[in-house]
Amino acid sequence: MLKYTNYTLKKLETIFEEQEFTVRYEKGSFQSGYCWVKNQSIVILNKFFDTEGRAGVLIEILSQVEVNTEELSEKSLKTFKIK
Repeated sequence: MLKYTNYTLKKLETIFEEQEFTVRYEKGSFQSGYCWVKNQSIVILNKFFDTEGRAGVLIEILSQVEVNTEELSEKSLKTFKIK
């Protein structure tokens, strides 16, 4: 299990970037705290979430996304396997 810090959040964001996803933080009334536009590979998170909330949501989405591990850097692959 990862500890949810700003450093961990950046690692998770890097995994999404390497999978060609755009992660944005916006205000909105999302029921789940995020919006995932699958056609365009965009993830929009509630900007009022704290670091722990943001990291938790990214991990939740990551568990639903097919990740091509061949496109991940060594650091990202290590983080992905820990999650």
